[in-house]
Amino acid sequence: MSMKPNIVFDMGQVLMDFAPPTFIARLGYTGDDAQALLREVFRGWEWVAFDRGDVTGQDVVDSACSRLPKRLHQAAHDLVFHWWEEMIPMPGARELVTELHEKGYDMYVLSNASQDFHTYFDRIPGSEYLPRERRFVSSDYKLLKPEHEIYELFLKTYSLDPATCIFIDDNPPNVEAARRLGFRALVHRGDPVRLRRELRELGVEVEG
Repeated sequence: MSMKPNIVFDMGQVLMDFAPPTFIARLGYTGDDAQALLREVFRGWEWVAFDRGDVTGQDVVDSACSRLPKRLHQAAHDLVFHWWEEMIPMPGARELVTELHEKGYDMYVLSNASQDFHTYFDRIPGSEYLPRERRFVSSDYKLLKPEHEIYELFLKTYSLDPATCIFIDDNPPNVEAARRLGFRALVHRGDPVRLRRELRELGVEVEG
């Protein structure tokens, strides 16, 4: 009998909804102010460096505020430090993780995320089946997907053969990088029915 594959999840847009426009709207900002916050907080180089672990959250705030009008400074702070407080799971994510756990699959997380990951991840429904020792987050290692080094270090850390791993990510370049290293990998496009079908096609025992 063949061994069950290891299931490796990305976090944002796979396990939980990472939607900056929604976070901004939740604070009551619209129009040009909303666009400025989206651009300067979430789409600047600082957010990428935050995920890599090269800067702190306060660094992100300070840099964004240097480009934003003063009336948006508090919003920038709230977005960086509190965006995750109303965590929204992706459709079907909890049910999938729970079913995989019940059927004996080993599961891991491989995510680009800042150090705040360690604060908020337990708020994600289903996270109880994704143990802390199997959560591999970019800012802990100063690496980012789709750099091949992060996948290689992930495999080395857990003594895994990529051929035994099914990697699920919403970003096609991340999936392509994993495939180049021998993972089987899927692009999750937010459709839980499609994801389950594609997992079954790879031999994963999940319901339709």
